[in-house]
Parts: sequence; structure tokens; C-alpha cells
Amino acid sequence: MIFIKKECLHIWRDRRTLIILIWMPIVQILLYGFALTNEVKNAKIAIFDQSRDEATTMISDEIAASRYFSLVKNVYSYDEISATFRQGTIRMAVVFPRNFRYDLLHTNHAQIQLIADASDPNTANMLTNYATSIINDYQQTLNPDQSLPYTINTQIRMLYNPELKGAYSFVPGVMALVLMLVCAMMTSIAIVKEKEMGTMEVILVSPLKPFRIIIAKTIPYLLVSILNIGCILVLSVFVLDVPIVGSLWLLIGESILFTVTALSLGILISNFAQTQQTAMFTSMMSLFLPTLLFSGFLFPIENMPVPLQVISNIVPAKWYYIIVKSIMIKGLGFSSIWKETLVLVGMTMGLLGISIYKFKIRLA
Repeated sequence: MIFIKKECLHIWRDRRTLIILIWMPIVQILLYGFALTNEVKNAKIAIFDQSRDEATTMISDEIAASRYFSLVKNVYSYDEISATFRQGTIRMAVVFPRNFRYDLLHTNHAQIQLIADASDPNTANMLTNYATSIINDYQQTLNPDQSLPYTINTQIRMLYNPELKGAYSFVPGVMALVLMLVCAMMTSIAIVKEKEMGTMEVILVSPLKPFRIIIAKTIPYLLVSILNIGCILVLSVFVLDVPIVGSLWLLIGESILFTVTALSLGILISNFAQTQQTAMFTSMMSLFLPTLLFSGFLFPIENMPVPLQVISNIVPAKWYYIIVKSIMIKGLGFSSIWKETLVLVGMTMGLLGISIYKFKIRLA
């Protein structure tokens, strides 16, 4: 009983441990409860209606009214569909051919084309299945007694990933996860280790300014991260058969930018952590879980409540994941990812500025 009382008093007196024990499980339950779902909801779509008749209008309205889809825009050409996909605005497009209702009533046969973004194969599969089910329901309302064999065929076209390989979505997510953990966690642990061993005091009395000390500590991890980038890309191409459709040098450059962002986070964590265990735990809890939950790697962000969607914008891995998919899978250039790049640049400059400002030149 004495030892139990001692441990209770120890936890009560250590307010940081108390906060972790009480609040962290609550936060995790809330995050997992909202984010962990494989159901796709409110997926953004576009409709290209070349017929504009009663039948296409009814089907379009049923699709738009479904909780699975959110109609973003009506497009008027295949070129506009391609441009909208390149912008990342939609996940699927529904195309009605000319004379849809006439063909359905006079030949008992009509066709609808579903074009999905298969860079995320699981989501693409689910969206086309949802849309096909809605179309089949409409077909049954036309022919409840099976007296006339009205038939509507759906033609499915998967962009960027025709074979629906899971690796096309897996590889960009792994790149974001590996770079974030290796850079941020190892950098924070290395700097805190210097504090624990007492060698940081020797470094601080040297003529080096804090900015140079930080740069010297992060360069080795930047080199290791570049090696990791190379290994991941080689394995992706030659083992997982995931091609690099876009510019290799642009992909490497964006990866280095994300690496610097992650290093900045590691430096910031090291300013507040006093032990290696604290640095590791903080890195795992503040970087690992957000990267999994809010990057779009495992779960579509649009499925989450609006507050969590807003929170996802401060997670660097989200923007890097979009960049890697755009370059590596979709083959897009810098003109399509400049906004995401600008966000990472802003995050990097902000984090570096805060880290340098908070860097303690005296340990006691």
C-alpha cells in the first residue's frame, strides 16, 4: 500500500505525466473514432451531360443527392474533365453521351461513363460501385415489372492507376511517414542526448552561433534522409512497379524540402524536451499519429468532420503526400503543385524561426 501511495503521489505531483495519462487517451479516442473509417462520403465529383434530357437530369440529381457524393461542377468537355482532375478538385466524373434517353427508350440500351482518380485505388473502387448502384436503382424504377429490357451500362475508366495497385497509394504515404519520423524524431533525440551527456555545454561555449549549431546538427540527418529517398524510389520502381511518371528531379527537390520541414520540427521538439525518452515520446505522439490520420494516406480527409479537416492543414505530411502523388503517379509539373510547395516553404521558415528563437544558449 505504501508503494501504491507513493506512485499515486508521484503521478499527482508530476503534472505533465498526469496530463498525458488523462488527456492523451481521450484525444486518441476522439481522433480514431472520427478518422478511422473506410466509408467514403461527400466525395467531390463533376458531371459532363451531353444529352441534358429528363433521364440524365434524374440520374444526376440522384447522384448529387447521395451522401456519398458532392457535386462540385458541371463540365462541358473531356479537356475540362482532365484539367479538373489535374487540379485535384474532383475524385470522379460522370459522363452522359448524346441522345441518352432516346437510346434508352428506342434501343433499350444506354451507356454512362464513370471516370475515377485511381491514384487512390480503394476510394476509386468504392466511388464507382456507389455510382453504379445508384444507376441500377434508376434502371429498376424504369422497369419494375421487367416488361421492357431497359439496360444502362456503366463504362468505368480508372485514371493514373488502371490496374488499381495499392502500391500507388502506399508508396507516397510511406515516403511521408519515413521522412517525418527519421528526420524529426532522430534530430530531436540527438540534440537532447547532447544535453544529457553534458556535451551541449561544451558546444554552447564555442564561438558558434545558435543558427550554425542547429545547421551542424541537422545536416547529417538531411544526408541520411536523401539516402532514404533514393532507396524508397528505387524499391518503388523496381520492386513495387510504381513508375515515376513526372520529373524525378522535381520529386527529389520536393522531398528535400519536406525533409527540411521535418528537421525543423525535430529541432523545435528538442528545445522543450529534457530527456531522450521525452523527445521520442513527443515525436511519436505529435508526428506519427497525425501523419497517419491527417495526411490522407490511410483515410480520406473529406470523410472527417470539418474541424478535423481544418486541423489537417497544419500537418506537413498532408501537403507532401499530395505533392508526391501529383508528381509520381499523375505526372504533373510544378505548375500543379506550387500551392502545396508554398505551404511547405512557409511551414519550414516558420518552424526554423521559432526553433532558433527558442534555442537555449544556457542549459541552466
